[in-house]
Amino acid sequence: MKNPKVFISYSWSSKSHCDCIRSYAERLINDGVDVILDQWVLSEGQDKYAFMEKMVTDNDVTHVLIFSDQQYANKADSRESGVGTESQIISKEIYDKVSQNKFIPIICEKNENGEPYLPVFLRSRIWIDFSSPEVANDNWEKLLRLLYNKPMHEKPLLGKPPSFLSSTETRPSLPTIGKFNTLRDALLNSKPTINFCRKDFIDSVIEFIDSSRIRKAPEVEHRDEKVIEDLHKLLPIRDQVIDWFLIESSFAQLPKFDSMLIDFLERLLSLKYRPEEVTRWETWWYDAQNIFIYEIFLYFIAVLIKEDRFESLKNIFTTRFLLHDSEVRSGNEFVDYSNFYGYSEALNGYRKKRLNLNRISVVADIVKDRATRNDIKFDDLMQAELLLVLVSLLSVNYLWYPNIIIYADYRRFPFFIRSAQHKYFRKIAIVTGAETGDILRARFTEGCERHAVKSWQVLFYAHISLPNLMNMKELDTIN
Repeated sequence: MKNPKVFISYSWSSKSHCDCIRSYAERLINDGVDVILDQWVLSEGQDKYAFMEKMVTDNDVTHVLIFSDQQYANKADSRESGVGTESQIISKEIYDKVSQNKFIPIICEKNENGEPYLPVFLRSRIWIDFSSPEVANDNWEKLLRLLYNKPMHEKPLLGKPPSFLSSTETRPSLPTIGKFNTLRDALLNSKPTINFCRKDFIDSVIEFIDSSRIRKAPEVEHRDEKVIEDLHKLLPIRDQVIDWFLIESSFAQLPKFDSMLIDFLERLLSLKYRPEEVTRWETWWYDAQNIFIYEIFLYFIAVLIKEDRFESLKNIFTTRFLLHDSEVRSGNEFVDYSNFYGYSEALNGYRKKRLNLNRISVVADIVKDRATRNDIKFDDLMQAELLLVLVSLLSVNYLWYPNIIIYADYRRFPFFIRSAQHKYFRKIAIVTGAETGDILRARFTEGCERHAVKSWQVLFYAHISLPNLMNMKELDTIN
């Protein structure tokens, strides 16, 4: 896909307007659009009119974005100053080339009647509404699709029925993006609508993931390929959820944050299982959601460690999550956090056998391959899982088996290394309830014996030393 190159035409109406235009330019660049902005490229001594004409007529410039507010429209119509000259060049290009779609009007302001401020020569053109930050967020995808020439809807080939799934696969962005951008803006600017925006975003995320669940027997030759395909489709929503959680964990305050987090995790947990209306199914149908939710959970734990939210971690580790009605067995309505563990018979069983893979965990391989983010790296995920293993070893009833930790080798994880100092160990103390390193070491030894760690370590994780990875001997030994 070729990257578009755009020139931005606007009026220096005010400093805040110039700052806003520059922020749009920066956001476009982040989305792969090459932007020419006078604030970046024009310097003293250059002929700004020659620069404008070159940008407007340059064939390498795929689009000219005309950000029109009241001042821009007035100057263009009166042919006043730089905007007037610029608009003369633009209008000539438009009138000479009637079919030209190079010029995209974007309105930044409306009058008291709700009508956009546009120069006369642009009023017959379809425009994009950026008249408020919220509307701009909602219409951002529309702008990107126009620049990349990737319309939301394309005319299907004659004689072939439309396919909902295939048309969804070709979309470069998610149906949740507008709600995500609105929520992000509300969080960053402390708007009173945060709770409503969050609810809209979370509801749309849950709806999107739910739509990926299989509801009738798929016609596939190999079930493992179907699981991998569904996981691939869920990758963009995974990253969007992580982006949201990184912002949320930086701003939200306890206890509202913890309440929101538990509620979201419970809703995610229900998506690991069959939809309520499905009465005949095979367990592998929901392996993709199982692994996806496992991934999300690991990233959440990693983010909470990064943000020093250890009270929130303790809340997760001590919460009993409410099961969906369809999964309640023998009156047991609650489960612990180990239910977020991700396993797939289709991958770790069927795929390994079918392809004769000499791998400990295909799921671990996939999680590693998908860990391409720069803010939360794969080492952060292993560190998060190491904490999950430690907390579970101290429990009586459940265990979180090492999974991606098989890649740890002899790594040193900062959270555990720093916890040799007492002031850092207090963070571990919050989530484990062990007030000193000696207490933790004693409980860890008991837990290893209780859960027969030596037996499964010999079978599957011979090259992994949990005590060494957890820096167990050194914890809380430095004042």
